[in-house]
Amino acid sequence: MQLPIKRAIEAVPGGMMVVPLLAGALIATFFPGTPKLFGSFTGALFSGALTILAVFYVCMGASIDFRATPYIMKKGGTLLIVKIGIAVILGFVFGQVLGEAPIAAGMFAGLSTLAVVASMNDTNGGLYMALMGQYGRPRDVGAYTVMSLESGPFLTMVTLGVAGLSTFPWQTLVGAILPLVVGMIIGNLDREMRAFLSRAIPVMIPFFAFALGAGLDLSKVWQAGLLGLGMGVAVVIVTGVPLFLADRLTGGTGVAGVAAASTAGNAAAVPAIVASANPAYADAAGPATILVAACVVVTAILVPIVTAWTARTFGDVPETETESETASSNTPVSPDAPRAQPAGIR
Repeated sequence: MQLPIKRAIEAVPGGMMVVPLLAGALIATFFPGTPKLFGSFTGALFSGALTILAVFYVCMGASIDFRATPYIMKKGGTLLIVKIGIAVILGFVFGQVLGEAPIAAGMFAGLSTLAVVASMNDTNGGLYMALMGQYGRPRDVGAYTVMSLESGPFLTMVTLGVAGLSTFPWQTLVGAILPLVVGMIIGNLDREMRAFLSRAIPVMIPFFAFALGAGLDLSKVWQAGLLGLGMGVAVVIVTGVPLFLADRLTGGTGVAGVAAASTAGNAAAVPAIVASANPAYADAAGPATILVAACVVVTAILVPIVTAWTARTFGDVPETETESETASSNTPVSPDAPRAQPAGIR
Protein backbone atom coordinates (compact mmCIF):
# COMPACT_ATOMS: atom_id res chain seq x y z
CA MET A 1 0.00 0.00 0.00
CA GLN A 2 1.37 3.39 -1.05
CA LEU A 3 0.34 6.74 0.43
CA PRO A 4 0.81 9.90 -1.68
CA ILE A 5 2.68 11.73 1.09
CA LYS A 6 4.97 13.68 -1.22
CA ARG A 7 2.11 14.74 -3.48
CA ALA A 8 0.03 15.82 -0.50
CA ILE A 9 2.86 17.94 0.88
CA GLU A 10 3.56 19.52 -2.50
CA ALA A 11 -0.13 20.34 -2.89
CA VAL A 12 0.45 22.96 -0.15
CA PRO A 13 2.09 26.15 -1.48
CA GLY A 14 5.73 25.85 -0.48
CA GLY A 15 4.80 22.56 1.14
CA MET A 16 8.29 21.08 1.43
CA MET A 17 9.17 24.10 3.54
CA VAL A 18 5.86 24.99 5.22
CA VAL A 19 4.63 21.55 6.35
CA PRO A 20 7.84 20.46 8.17
CA LEU A 21 8.23 23.97 9.59
CA LEU A 22 4.73 23.94 11.05
CA ALA A 23 5.27 20.42 12.38
CA GLY A 24 8.40 21.56 14.21
CA ALA A 25 6.67 24.70 15.52
CA LEU A 26 3.65 22.73 16.82
CA ILE A 27 5.88 20.29 18.68
CA ALA A 28 7.99 23.14 20.10
CA THR A 29 4.85 24.96 21.26
CA PHE A 30 2.80 22.12 22.75
CA PHE A 31 5.50 19.53 23.55
CA PRO A 32 8.63 21.61 24.22
CA GLY A 33 10.31 18.85 26.20
CA THR A 34 10.37 16.40 23.28
CA PRO A 35 14.02 16.97 22.19
CA LYS A 36 15.30 16.56 25.74
CA LEU A 37 13.05 13.55 26.40
CA PHE A 38 14.37 11.49 23.49
CA GLY A 39 17.80 13.08 23.13
CA SER A 40 20.36 11.43 20.87
CA PHE A 41 19.61 11.61 17.14
CA THR A 42 15.97 12.55 17.69
CA GLY A 43 16.95 15.55 19.80
CA ALA A 44 19.52 16.53 17.20
CA LEU A 45 16.78 16.82 14.57
CA PHE A 46 15.20 19.60 16.63
CA SER A 47 18.38 21.57 17.26
CA GLY A 48 20.40 20.94 14.12
CA ALA A 49 19.21 23.83 11.94
CA LEU A 50 22.66 25.46 11.75
CA THR A 51 24.42 22.16 11.03
CA ILE A 52 21.98 21.21 8.28
CA LEU A 53 22.20 24.72 6.89
CA ALA A 54 26.02 24.54 6.83
CA VAL A 55 25.83 21.38 4.71
CA PHE A 56 23.12 23.03 2.60
CA TYR A 57 25.49 25.96 1.94
CA VAL A 58 28.29 23.66 0.76
CA CYS A 59 25.99 21.76 -1.61
CA MET A 60 24.38 24.95 -2.87
CA GLY A 61 27.76 26.59 -3.34
CA ALA A 62 28.90 23.64 -5.45
CA SER A 63 26.09 24.38 -7.90
CA ILE A 64 27.15 28.04 -8.38
CA ASP A 65 29.43 28.92 -11.27
CA PHE A 66 32.19 31.47 -10.52
CA ARG A 67 30.93 33.36 -13.56
CA ALA A 68 27.80 34.19 -11.55
CA THR A 69 29.75 36.32 -8.99
CA PRO A 70 28.83 39.70 -10.58
CA TYR A 71 25.19 38.60 -10.57
CA ILE A 72 25.44 37.68 -6.88
CA MET A 73 26.84 41.10 -5.97
CA LYS A 74 24.21 42.88 -8.06
CA LYS A 75 21.28 40.84 -6.73
CA GLY A 76 22.39 40.78 -3.11
CA GLY A 77 23.33 44.47 -3.10
CA THR A 78 19.98 45.48 -4.59
CA LEU A 79 17.92 43.48 -2.10
CA LEU A 80 20.08 44.72 0.79
CA ILE A 81 19.70 48.39 -0.18
CA VAL A 82 15.94 48.11 -0.72
CA LYS A 83 15.33 46.27 2.56
CA ILE A 84 17.39 48.72 4.60
CA GLY A 85 15.96 51.69 2.69
CA ILE A 86 12.43 50.68 3.67
CA ALA A 87 13.45 50.41 7.33
CA VAL A 88 15.13 53.83 7.18
CA ILE A 89 12.03 55.48 5.70
CA LEU A 90 9.72 53.84 8.25
CA GLY A 91 12.14 54.68 11.06
CA PHE A 92 12.10 58.33 10.05
CA VAL A 93 8.30 58.46 9.75
CA PHE A 94 7.57 56.63 13.02
CA GLY A 95 10.38 58.47 14.75
CA GLN A 96 8.76 61.80 13.92
CA VAL A 97 5.43 60.61 15.29
CA LEU A 98 6.37 58.38 18.24
CA GLY A 99 9.95 59.25 19.10
CA GLU A 100 11.66 56.57 21.19
CA ALA A 101 8.73 55.71 23.47
CA PRO A 102 6.11 53.04 22.70
CA ILE A 103 2.39 53.71 22.40
CA ALA A 104 1.06 53.42 25.95
CA ALA A 105 -2.59 52.45 25.46
CA GLY A 106 -5.18 51.36 22.95
CA MET A 107 -5.13 48.65 20.32
CA PHE A 108 -1.64 49.71 19.22
CA ALA A 109 -0.20 49.61 22.75
CA GLY A 110 3.44 48.50 22.64
CA LEU A 111 4.03 49.61 19.06
CA SER A 112 7.23 51.65 18.75
CA THR A 113 9.74 52.90 16.23
CA LEU A 114 12.17 50.33 17.59
CA ALA A 115 9.73 47.45 16.98
CA VAL A 116 8.98 48.56 13.43
CA VAL A 117 12.62 49.04 12.41
CA ALA A 118 13.87 45.82 14.04
CA SER A 119 11.16 43.74 12.35
CA MET A 120 11.73 45.25 8.90
CA ASN A 121 15.52 45.46 8.90
CA ASP A 122 16.75 41.87 8.97
CA THR A 123 15.95 39.01 6.56
CA ASN A 124 15.67 35.40 7.71
CA GLY A 125 18.70 34.12 5.79
CA GLY A 126 18.09 30.42 6.31
CA LEU A 127 14.51 30.74 5.11
CA TYR A 128 15.60 32.80 2.09
CA MET A 129 18.26 30.31 1.01
CA ALA A 130 16.03 27.29 1.52
CA LEU A 131 13.32 28.90 -0.61
CA MET A 132 15.81 29.89 -3.30
CA GLY A 133 17.14 26.34 -3.28
CA GLN A 134 13.62 25.18 -4.10
CA TYR A 135 12.25 27.97 -6.29
CA GLY A 136 15.22 29.98 -7.52
CA ARG A 137 18.58 29.65 -9.19
CA PRO A 138 21.66 28.59 -7.21
CA ARG A 139 23.23 32.01 -7.76
CA ASP A 140 20.15 33.59 -6.10
CA VAL A 141 21.10 31.68 -2.96
CA GLY A 142 24.57 33.18 -3.12
CA ALA A 143 23.04 36.66 -3.02
CA TYR A 144 22.54 36.25 0.71
CA THR A 145 26.31 36.51 1.23
CA VAL A 146 25.79 40.24 0.60
CA MET A 147 22.42 40.46 2.37
CA SER A 148 23.92 38.90 5.52
CA LEU A 149 25.28 42.35 6.37
CA GLU A 150 21.76 43.03 7.72
CA SER A 151 22.31 40.58 10.56
CA GLY A 152 22.64 41.82 14.11
CA PRO A 153 21.88 45.13 15.77
CA PHE A 154 24.29 47.37 13.86
CA LEU A 155 22.12 48.49 10.94
CA THR A 156 19.10 48.81 13.21
CA MET A 157 21.11 51.10 15.45
CA VAL A 158 22.33 53.09 12.47
CA THR A 159 18.76 53.41 11.24
CA LEU A 160 17.69 54.70 14.63
CA GLY A 161 20.67 57.02 14.86
CA VAL A 162 22.14 55.19 17.86
CA ALA A 163 25.89 54.93 18.44
CA GLY A 164 27.70 51.73 19.42
CA LEU A 165 28.40 48.17 18.16
CA SER A 166 29.55 49.50 14.83
CA THR A 167 31.48 46.48 13.60
CA PHE A 168 31.23 42.71 13.35
CA PRO A 169 34.22 40.45 14.13
CA TRP A 170 35.84 39.47 10.84
CA GLN A 171 35.77 35.82 11.89
CA THR A 172 31.96 35.94 12.12
CA LEU A 173 31.61 37.47 8.67
CA VAL A 174 34.01 34.98 7.08
CA GLY A 175 32.38 32.06 8.90
CA ALA A 176 28.98 33.02 7.52
CA ILE A 177 30.09 32.62 3.90
CA LEU A 178 32.93 30.08 4.17
CA PRO A 179 30.82 26.91 3.59
CA LEU A 180 29.27 28.48 0.47
CA VAL A 181 32.69 29.53 -0.86
CA VAL A 182 34.17 26.07 -0.19
CA GLY A 183 31.26 24.52 -2.09
CA MET A 184 31.78 26.92 -5.00
CA ILE A 185 35.47 26.01 -5.19
CA ILE A 186 34.76 22.27 -5.15
CA GLY A 187 31.97 22.54 -7.73
CA ASN A 188 34.03 24.69 -10.09
CA LEU A 189 37.06 22.39 -9.84
CA ASP A 190 35.06 19.21 -10.53
CA ARG A 191 31.76 19.05 -12.41
CA GLU A 192 31.12 15.53 -11.15
CA MET A 193 31.30 16.81 -7.56
CA ARG A 194 28.96 19.62 -8.59
CA ALA A 195 26.39 17.12 -9.88
CA PHE A 196 26.87 14.88 -6.83
CA LEU A 197 26.42 17.64 -4.24
CA SER A 198 23.63 19.41 -6.13
CA ARG A 199 21.39 16.37 -5.84
CA ALA A 200 21.33 16.78 -2.05
CA ILE A 201 19.88 20.32 -2.12
CA PRO A 202 16.13 19.53 -2.32
CA VAL A 203 16.48 16.61 0.11
CA MET A 204 17.76 18.83 2.92
CA ILE A 205 15.00 21.44 2.66
CA PRO A 206 12.33 19.62 4.76
CA PHE A 207 14.91 18.67 7.42
CA PHE A 208 16.17 22.22 7.71
CA ALA A 209 12.60 23.52 7.76
CA PHE A 210 11.66 21.18 10.60
CA ALA A 211 14.65 22.27 12.69
CA LEU A 212 13.83 25.90 11.96
CA GLY A 213 10.23 25.36 13.04
CA ALA A 214 11.40 23.67 16.23
CA GLY A 215 12.86 27.02 17.24
CA LEU A 216 9.55 28.88 16.81
CA ASP A 217 7.14 29.26 19.69
CA LEU A 218 3.65 29.88 18.31
CA SER A 219 2.58 31.24 21.70
CA LYS A 220 4.58 34.39 20.86
CA VAL A 221 1.94 35.23 18.26
CA TRP A 222 -0.75 34.79 20.93
CA GLN A 223 1.11 37.02 23.37
CA ALA A 224 1.51 39.75 20.78
CA GLY A 225 -2.16 39.47 19.79
CA LEU A 226 -3.61 40.99 16.65
CA LEU A 227 -0.96 43.71 16.63
CA GLY A 228 1.83 41.15 16.34
CA LEU A 229 -0.07 39.26 13.66
CA GLY A 230 -0.70 42.48 11.77
CA MET A 231 2.95 43.50 12.00
CA GLY A 232 4.04 40.14 10.60
CA VAL A 233 1.69 40.54 7.65
CA ALA A 234 2.89 44.13 7.22
CA VAL A 235 6.52 42.98 7.00
CA VAL A 236 5.64 40.63 4.13
CA ILE A 237 3.63 43.28 2.27
CA VAL A 238 5.59 46.45 3.00
CA THR A 239 8.99 44.91 2.24
CA GLY A 240 7.79 42.23 -0.19
CA VAL A 241 6.30 44.54 -2.82
CA PRO A 242 9.37 46.81 -3.21
CA LEU A 243 11.72 43.80 -3.08
CA PHE A 244 9.64 42.04 -5.75
CA LEU A 245 9.83 45.10 -8.02
CA ALA A 246 13.56 45.59 -7.36
CA ASP A 247 14.24 41.95 -8.17
CA ARG A 248 12.39 42.21 -11.47
CA LEU A 249 14.10 45.49 -12.37
CA THR A 250 17.48 43.79 -11.95
CA GLY A 251 16.59 40.92 -14.27
CA GLY A 252 15.03 38.50 -11.77
CA THR A 253 11.57 36.99 -11.68
CA GLY A 254 10.63 38.64 -8.38
CA VAL A 255 10.79 35.35 -6.48
CA ALA A 256 14.06 36.22 -4.70
CA GLY A 257 12.62 39.55 -3.60
CA VAL A 258 9.54 37.97 -2.05
CA ALA A 259 11.65 35.28 -0.38
CA ALA A 260 13.61 38.05 1.39
CA ALA A 261 10.45 39.65 2.86
CA SER A 262 10.81 38.07 6.31
CA THR A 263 12.07 38.82 9.79
CA ALA A 264 15.18 37.00 11.02
CA GLY A 265 15.05 35.03 14.25
CA ASN A 266 17.96 36.99 15.73
CA ALA A 267 15.99 40.22 15.22
CA ALA A 268 14.04 39.40 18.39
CA ALA A 269 17.23 40.05 20.40
CA VAL A 270 17.88 43.43 18.76
CA PRO A 271 15.50 45.59 20.89
CA ALA A 272 17.23 44.59 24.12
CA ILE A 273 20.67 45.24 22.61
CA VAL A 274 19.61 48.64 21.32
CA ALA A 275 18.11 49.54 24.69
CA SER A 276 21.32 48.57 26.46
CA ALA A 277 23.24 50.91 24.16
CA ASN A 278 20.72 53.77 24.49
CA PRO A 279 18.49 53.91 27.60
CA ALA A 280 16.03 56.09 25.67
CA TYR A 281 14.64 52.87 24.19
CA ALA A 282 14.37 51.02 27.53
CA ASP A 283 10.57 51.33 27.75
CA ALA A 284 10.12 50.18 24.17
CA ALA A 285 12.45 47.16 24.36
CA GLY A 286 10.13 44.74 26.21
CA PRO A 287 7.02 45.15 24.02
CA ALA A 288 9.20 45.39 20.91
CA THR A 289 10.81 42.01 21.68
CA ILE A 290 7.39 40.32 21.79
CA LEU A 291 6.20 42.03 18.60
CA VAL A 292 9.39 41.20 16.68
CA ALA A 293 9.22 37.57 17.86
CA ALA A 294 5.66 37.41 16.52
CA CYS A 295 6.90 38.78 13.18
CA VAL A 296 9.52 36.04 13.05
CA VAL A 297 6.86 33.34 13.40
CA VAL A 298 4.27 34.95 11.10
CA THR A 299 6.74 35.70 8.29
CA ALA A 300 8.30 32.23 8.56
CA ILE A 301 4.86 30.80 7.76
CA LEU A 302 3.64 33.37 5.23
CA VAL A 303 6.78 33.94 3.15
CA PRO A 304 7.10 30.32 1.88
CA ILE A 305 3.44 30.38 0.82
CA VAL A 306 3.73 33.75 -0.94
CA THR A 307 7.04 32.74 -2.52
CA ALA A 308 5.51 29.54 -3.92
CA TRP A 309 2.62 31.55 -5.40
CA THR A 310 5.05 34.07 -6.89
CA ALA A 311 7.13 31.29 -8.41
CA ARG A 312 4.08 29.74 -10.06
CA THR A 313 2.75 33.09 -11.27
CA PHE A 314 5.87 35.00 -12.30
CA GLY A 315 8.80 32.62 -12.10
CA ASP A 316 10.52 30.88 -14.96
CA VAL A 317 11.78 27.33 -14.67
CA PRO A 318 15.11 27.76 -12.86
CA GLU A 319 18.10 26.99 -15.01
CA THR A 320 20.99 25.47 -13.10
CA GLU A 321 24.54 26.30 -14.04
CA THR A 322 25.24 22.59 -14.37
CA GLU A 323 22.63 22.21 -17.09
CA SER A 324 23.73 25.41 -18.84
CA GLU A 325 27.27 24.18 -19.11
CA THR A 326 26.12 20.75 -20.24
CA ALA A 327 23.96 22.24 -22.97
CA SER A 328 26.70 24.56 -24.19
CA SER A 329 29.14 21.68 -24.52
CA ASN A 330 26.56 19.43 -26.20
CA THR A 331 27.25 16.75 -23.63
CA PRO A 332 24.34 14.37 -22.88
CA VAL A 333 22.81 14.88 -19.47
CA SER A 334 23.17 11.92 -17.15
CA PRO A 335 19.93 10.32 -15.97
CA ASP A 336 21.16 10.99 -12.43
CA ALA A 337 21.81 14.70 -13.02
CA PRO A 338 19.70 17.17 -11.02
CA ARG A 339 16.57 18.25 -12.82
CA ALA A 340 15.69 21.87 -13.58
CA GLN A 341 12.15 21.55 -12.16
CA PRO A 342 12.37 22.03 -8.37
CA ALA A 343 10.27 20.03 -5.99
CA GLY A 344 7.11 21.74 -4.90
CA ILE A 345 6.24 23.62 -8.09
CA ARG A 346 3.31 22.13 -9.94
